[in-house]
Amino acid sequence: MATIKPFRGLRPPKDLVEQVESRPYDVLDSEEARVEAGDNEKSLYHIIKPEINFEPGVSEYDPRVYESAAEQFKKFQDKGWLVQDAEENYYIYAQTMNNKTQYGLVVGAAVDDYMTGVIKKHELTRRDKEEDRMKHVRVCDANMEPVFFAYPDNAVLDALINKYAKTAPEYDFIAPIDGFRHQFWIVSDKNDINLITEEFHKMPNLYIADGHHRSAAAALVGAEKRKQNPNHKGDEEYNYFMAVCFQASQLTILDYNRVVKDLNGMTSQEFLKALEEDFVVENKGAEDYKPQHLHEFSLYLDHEWYSLTARKGKYNPNDPIGILDVDISSRLILDKLIGIKDLRSDKRIDFVGGLRGLEELRRRVDNGEMRWALALYPVTMKQIMDIADSGKIMPPKATWFEPKLRSGLVVHKLQ
Repeated sequence: MATIKPFRGLRPPKDLVEQVESRPYDVLDSEEARVEAGDNEKSLYHIIKPEINFEPGVSEYDPRVYESAAEQFKKFQDKGWLVQDAEENYYIYAQTMNNKTQYGLVVGAAVDDYMTGVIKKHELTRRDKEEDRMKHVRVCDANMEPVFFAYPDNAVLDALINKYAKTAPEYDFIAPIDGFRHQFWIVSDKNDINLITEEFHKMPNLYIADGHHRSAAAALVGAEKRKQNPNHKGDEEYNYFMAVCFQASQLTILDYNRVVKDLNGMTSQEFLKALEEDFVVENKGAEDYKPQHLHEFSLYLDHEWYSLTARKGKYNPNDPIGILDVDISSRLILDKLIGIKDLRSDKRIDFVGGLRGLEELRRRVDNGEMRWALALYPVTMKQIMDIADSGKIMPPKATWFEPKLRSGLVVHKLQ
């Protein structure tokens, strides 16, 4: 069963939150962070993208960069740009995109739950990326950014969240980059805190939606600290890491589409003909065409859109991986026809998050950068949970969650 706890969050004063808050560290590069931070010394990018504190060209993995993160974190606290709450709280974080709002509970998730599989994963992690985040957690002695969890729908928690949603939030702003609304409430009432803890303890599992490397890093640093503490008791703050937990049904997963540089020596007509072995192929003309259901794909080629519907018998409906459109397209199109076997390393393919729309696929093909594009129907949260429950791993580049969590609304110190 899932174990969580409230924590004494470190937060910006209400009048500074819009100067402190930022996008997550891994959705932008160093130069973009430098531009977004500008001359704002209160921007969290000085802590989570600390290479911007140096001349352009300094590696984000330079030891001085990690040291700078710790120095900046201390500065933010010394100057009162981040202030620790006096009591342990839970927090509610709401995001509104396209008139749809999702509500997350900000909690301390248990390192033990990650290690024992109560917190379930659906992606592989890379050790080099884990180690980068571990260095950052170690040097700051804090989880600067939350990870993104899903939990099975729960009517009791839903009612509690709705009660808070009717009150004035602590923070309420529109982020300038994504244009989405972000709201934040503090749950300090002891009865409500106990209720949240008890309801989570009834859940057999939590699911990582986004942030597998941050989850791994936070849990591994917590495990390190146990070994280093001869007086370890189990209730220390480092036994927990910060997560925002959303009800599964509220989450929005967008399509994660593919653009490809060539047709592996085929002409357009040869490619379309070869597709017919595994798909029903229909020409949809020049108007943008999105897939309407699972197992339908939209192909953009030579200024025209085609519907590709996977034929029965070409996938296993009882296999939680084999039924995924990312697996069907990888096996029957990218590997079989184009010769792309490793989505992570092949330079002939790139990936476009659905927030950019079909026009971005069209643009990259029409300008000659790419030869063709493939739009996929979005993966569902149920599919992700089924795969995590089965102990299997999602194919790469399968999910794109929006909106992204903003960083800097609350920080979790490990001491």
